[in-house]
Amino acid sequence: MRDAVIVEAVRTPLGKGKANGVLHEELPADLLARTLKVLVERAGIEAGEVDDVIGGVVTQVGDQALNITRTAVLAAGFPESVPAMTVDRQCGSSQQALHIAAQGVQSGAYDIAIACGVESMSRVPMGSSVLPGSNPYGTMLGERYPDGLVGQGISAELIAARWGFAREELDAYACESHRRAAEAWKNGEFDREVAWAGQRDETVRPATSPEVLAGLKPAYYDARMAERFPEIEWKITAGNASPVNDGAAAVLVMGADVAEHLGLRPRARFHAFAVTGDDPLLMLTAIIPATEKVLKRGGLTLDDIDLFEVNEAFSPVVLAWQREMGADLARVNVRGGAIAIGHPLGASGTRIMTTLLHALEDRGGRFGLQTMCEAGGLANATIVERL
Repeated sequence: MRDAVIVEAVRTPLGKGKANGVLHEELPADLLARTLKVLVERAGIEAGEVDDVIGGVVTQVGDQALNITRTAVLAAGFPESVPAMTVDRQCGSSQQALHIAAQGVQSGAYDIAIACGVESMSRVPMGSSVLPGSNPYGTMLGERYPDGLVGQGISAELIAARWGFAREELDAYACESHRRAAEAWKNGEFDREVAWAGQRDETVRPATSPEVLAGLKPAYYDARMAERFPEIEWKITAGNASPVNDGAAAVLVMGADVAEHLGLRPRARFHAFAVTGDDPLLMLTAIIPATEKVLKRGGLTLDDIDLFEVNEAFSPVVLAWQREMGADLARVNVRGGAIAIGHPLGASGTRIMTTLLHALEDRGGRFGLQTMCEAGGLANATIVERL
């Protein structure tokens, strides 16, 4: 099968997903368009050579409606002949876009494809696609889960309770995420991957400490849920959860033979893919079977992986994954994760791949594994090999 390789990857700095965030005034279509322009300019290819652009967006309503990826492609000045589509696998949307792009190249359906993602959570709040009076769950789901499913914050609380994490552990992990991200910015480790010179990820807090985080109140306490789940001790706060953010990222994927023909340097090869489902009540644990599945498909063990990127939706998600997998946390999210850098939903998959690629290059690693929990009890996992 033909090798699919990454030639270029860029991202925006991530802004706070609030009205006072640095990216709030920029419409998401424009934010993605600017990112796409930088991507092809850095790669030195003609935009008309791209066979398809696959973009991830979670909340596809309002400013993010109407196949925003196609809008961004046209806004970026790409030829009208370049097609585009927008996909939704919740938080893993642009990681799924990467899978579609790479698998299309491997199969011969594409020669060159772009995987990308965008989310402006300040302009299009999470959950706003569920209109008042609508019922996106239908009636049959309730027959299977008569007690009802729960929101992600409650799922994170259930994970913390099931794995027995103390509040201090969750806050310590969050502090380390901020420390690593701040250190990476200080050392210039994000400079190559971030498209806008002079801007930094807005939610990184170098001064965060366990004492500061200990003063935050539980974010998801609900009396009805407390009665239903008496095991919950209410440890999830704004400090040990990812913030809401605005941002975009894009990755250029092509056949290794195409890169050679164009005189471009392949930077990484897609080695293995997996996607799986898990308990939709716990919701955020599918990264565990997804990691096992992608390692098996890739013929690798955990020890073969030099760097891991595990999306930090909440501290207990990464810590439960680590406990089950036995991974060395020193190799996980080495430049900080979403708790510090941010989690702009549909953009996070390609943002994380962009960071993973550059970290592998800077550290001389060979294999990198990326996985993300997703609403509904889903997870994608991807292994790339640095070239």
